[in-house]
Amino acid sequence: MQYVVITLIVLAIIIIIKNVRVVQQARAYVIERLGAYSTTWEVGLHVKIPFIERVAKIVSLKEQVVDFPPQPVITKDNVTMQIDTVLYFEITDPKMYTYGVEHPMTAIENLTATTLRNIIGELELDQTLTSRDIINSKMRSILDEATDPWGIKINRVELKNILPPKEIQNAMEKQMKAERERREAILIAEGEKRSAILIAEGEKESAILRADAKKQAAILEAEGQAEGILKVQEATAEGIRKLNEAMPSDPVIKLRALEAFTAAANGKATKIIIPSEIQGLAGLAAGIKETITGDPAPEVDAKK
Repeated sequence: MQYVVITLIVLAIIIIIKNVRVVQQARAYVIERLGAYSTTWEVGLHVKIPFIERVAKIVSLKEQVVDFPPQPVITKDNVTMQIDTVLYFEITDPKMYTYGVEHPMTAIENLTATTLRNIIGELELDQTLTSRDIINSKMRSILDEATDPWGIKINRVELKNILPPKEIQNAMEKQMKAERERREAILIAEGEKRSAILIAEGEKESAILRADAKKQAAILEAEGQAEGILKVQEATAEGIRKLNEAMPSDPVIKLRALEAFTAAANGKATKIIIPSEIQGLAGLAAGIKETITGDPAPEVDAKK
């Protein structure tokens, strides 16, 4: 009897252990009692009644993603395209999800394909290619309303790829290529224009700098000449001042006058008119020049 009791106790412990369940975060257990829905276990420790209750379904409450294969659809202008969709959803009611529909993913896939065909059938090809956001919004609204009785909430629907027929794809590729080439040509032209502007601005600045340099050189040259003249005038004035201080005699003054007249003739004049006061000195100078150089002396007229 002791062995039987021990065996029964061990079996009871094993049964209890097997019927103790811990529900993890973001999960829910749907429990049936004698074949009928009993309750939904949420996060925590739970004990199931052996042989009477069972876990009908373990449901994940996380947001889930399902990628449906491409579906053939026809646009309003009779163009057949292949469109695949991505669906983001989460289960909000584990009981309704368990008992609402058989094979819920298959049901959602078929519902998505039907909804997509209805929406695309009202749009032309150009609208389909440029209205993804509108299509996504319409599909999300329709699918969310349709799956609400199944305990499913549709959070987002995305058109993953839109594949037109090959002929249209080739035409679109040619158009895109032409557009790229046009943009490249515009960029090149703008670059060349900018480069020409910079070159012209550089040449303009260079010309301005050269003109300014010439101007400064002319100013400096004029200032140098003016300063030279001023120095000569100052030297002349200083010479006159010193001459006055020395009080030269009359013959010296006449000799200086003769030198001035000789410099004025520059050695090339054939006739020089000088005052009578220095005529004697002029004759003396002419004779000396004729003796030294052998050239005839210039004719001298006395001016009284």
